[in-house]
This record gives sequence, structure tokens and C-alpha cells, in this order.
Amino acid sequence: MPVRTLARRAEFLKANAGRRQPMPGFVLLVHPRGDGDPARGLGITVTKKIGNAVVRNRMKRRFRALGRELLPLHGIAGADHVLIGRAGGVERPFEQLRAELAKALAKASRSGPAA
Repeated sequence: MPVRTLARRAEFLKANAGRRQPMPGFVLLVHPRGDGDPARGLGITVTKKIGNAVVRNRMKRRFRALGRELLPLHGIAGADHVLIGRAGGVERPFEQLRAELAKALAKASRSGPAA
């Protein structure tokens, strides 16, 4: 099942009320929508504190690639997933980020419904 992209600010604000899984390179927010749609949503945010536009865009590209790869397998059906970039995330190897995201998704799915 394809991953849908979160676009509206309201979707990000709702996800902020969900379950948090902090990791060294990012924070994962998971919020079940409860609308009966099994699609998995992905939102990415990287603040200006992280670096210049080139650095932020590189981090977002890496997160998009990870989301497309891991959310269909490990994501929670019917939930929105938001990745918030952290300062150390851009220097981390891609394989390490992949392992951390898989671990965060596993923790989020084990801990049950957030809201």
C-alpha cells in the first residue's frame, strides 16, 4: 500500500498529540487517525536550527526514502507518522538511520494506540 504524504498543518498538529519515539537522528511521532482508512501517512519536518537549505533538503530526501521503504512494512495502518529531524541526523549513516527507524516503528506498534 502506498504511503500518503501529510501536507496540511492541521495533520502535523494532530500527530504532535500522538506517541513519541525519540532516536538520536530524529523523533518519530505516531498518531492513529481513526477514520477507518488503512493508509499510512508520512510527514517530515526539519527546522532551520539544523542547517542551511542544502542540509535540510538532504535530510528530508533521506527521510522520504526511509519512509517509502519502511512504512509499508513496519508502519501502523491507519496512522500518521511524522519524522522530525534532529541535529545529528544528517551526519548519521543511512543504514544506521534505517535501523533506528525500524526500531522506533517497532516500539510504536508494541506500545498500542496513542490517542
